[in-house]
Amino acid sequence: MSAHTPISSRARDGAGVRLPWWALALPVLAFVLLLVLIADPAQAQTAGGGQPGLRVVLEYLQHLLTG
Repeated sequence: MSAHTPISSRARDGAGVRLPWWALALPVLAFVLLLVLIADPAQAQTAGGGQPGLRVVLEYLQHLLTG
């Protein structure tokens, strides 16, 4: 006798999976916050005055996004 239980097609397809509201809201919030930091690099400085390399990368990304 097999120890494995057959899986229904519904469970195998993932049709019965339900996520809590925060499972979608948290990644969306993180994406929006990172997008805001890229759009306004002045807000992205660290407490130590910012790293020159980070500033250059953010300016480059801003230049790419603004055309």
